[in-house]
Amino acid sequence: MRKLISSGGEEVTIPEDPERIISFSPSVTEILYQLGMADKIVGVSAFCARPEATRSKRRVGSYGSARRELLEELRPDLVLTISGFQRKFSDSVAERFPVYMFELPSTVAGILDLIIRVGIVVNRIDEARELSRELLTKVPVQTSARRLRGYLEIDLGGSVSFGSMSYITDALYLMGVNSIYRDSNSEWLMPDDDFILRNDPQIIFYEHKMYTKLSDADLQKIVIKRKWDGTSAGKANAIFKTPGTLDYFAHHGPSFITEVMPWAMKQIESTVLG
Repeated sequence: MRKLISSGGEEVTIPEDPERIISFSPSVTEILYQLGMADKIVGVSAFCARPEATRSKRRVGSYGSARRELLEELRPDLVLTISGFQRKFSDSVAERFPVYMFELPSTVAGILDLIIRVGIVVNRIDEARELSRELLTKVPVQTSARRLRGYLEIDLGGSVSFGSMSYITDALYLMGVNSIYRDSNSEWLMPDDDFILRNDPQIIFYEHKMYTKLSDADLQKIVIKRKWDGTSAGKANAIFKTPGTLDYFAHHGPSFITEVMPWAMKQIESTVLG
């Protein structure tokens, strides 16, 4: 057995090589798969959707809750969570099972660091460092001298945007976009429509609620209602909805670097050139 200190400062006793892992963090779940730990995962949350193979795993709860009878049935020797919304939930589960809580990344570099930390906890250190090194070479960065004012919003059951303490704001900066909320000393915030219009973003990203579809017509209704059509982004046709039905910018696993950032970079480059 090993003793490690989680992000909350708690000492956690975990097996040398965990055999029955439950992950409530979609990003950590994706990392586990990429570290070759698929056969060690006995349960995941309802929001763990990457990779597609996670569909075969038992759903033991939501992002911040769990079915206690399933936890007892599955007998995990390690439960993995992430800080922020899952903090109180982690403390509750830890009364019965060993829980290691990772820190929510605040930068793109933090995503790479999360991979290494997961590797340390599950004893796949070399594999994690190699994955982190590989992803580092794939981080897209600004190619134009021109920087854009940008705004990004995610529907998490209500409109949410992100401040200086978010990996999303950091990713936008790396790609040449200054978020209009970059000076807000917070991870997330509830956006103010007047503030958005006053700051006149030149590019807007909109992510709809996970597992739902948003048509172009639906997006246009939002644009008109929020008066985004009068912004520089609206006038330049530079308002983009994220593809698919899964979380996109809201997901901070490896695919944020390999899928989300490259997609966003294409929209940014087309806006700059347009």
